[in-house]
Amino acid sequence: MKNPLGLLIVLALGLAGKTAMATEEPPFEILSRHDAIELRRYPAFIVAETFVEGDMDAASGKGFRAIADYIFGNNVAVGSAPDKGSEKIAMTAPVTMEPVKAASQKIAMTAPVTLEPAPAGELASLTPKALQGARRWRVHFVMPSAYTLKTLPKPNNPAVQLREVPAKTWAVLSYSGLNTEAKVQQRTDELVAWLAGQKITSVGNPQLARYNPPWTLPMFRRNEIMLEIQ
Repeated sequence: MKNPLGLLIVLALGLAGKTAMATEEPPFEILSRHDAIELRRYPAFIVAETFVEGDMDAASGKGFRAIADYIFGNNVAVGSAPDKGSEKIAMTAPVTMEPVKAASQKIAMTAPVTLEPAPAGELASLTPKALQGARRWRVHFVMPSAYTLKTLPKPNNPAVQLREVPAKTWAVLSYSGLNTEAKVQQRTDELVAWLAGQKITSVGNPQLARYNPPWTLPMFRRNEIMLEIQ
């Protein structure tokens, strides 16, 4: 073929289309749209999640492997003997990661004890945790909607847990391309600034959601920064 770039684009579009058609995503209602930002209402859904240490790239790989291992069959199907039946679970999108507090540890007592005025206003405690530089993460896959907590296979790996996320409203900023910690933080800062300008209060920490397999060309990738809002 005379145009190899054209062939590559056609193949990428074909793969992206097949992936989109075959991969279930959690449903949501768009409440409003503002350029690249949407306010969405998600009903309750179930996730398989794990907590991992490391920078964003390392944690993403560790978390993905642990949960992929679960959905590919390292589990016990409901009604099966613990050492026999397993069940494969369909892959869903997105794969989501969120920075969380480091695991607690005991620290030796020191002196002195010092008092300092807190930042004015209750919103100071609601500032989202930065993604850039985070060292501990929660990584989760949304489970297919056909399952409930009672019917999902039980993970053999105790590091993988199942949890129902209640219905919530989210502010979501969508963008394409590759993700570096600096870029992800830049997009997060954009969303935080937009919410502040709209006088909308965010809750919790930002989440990075990625929808495409690793062979997808950067310009066709779908990434989202998600912040729960009141």
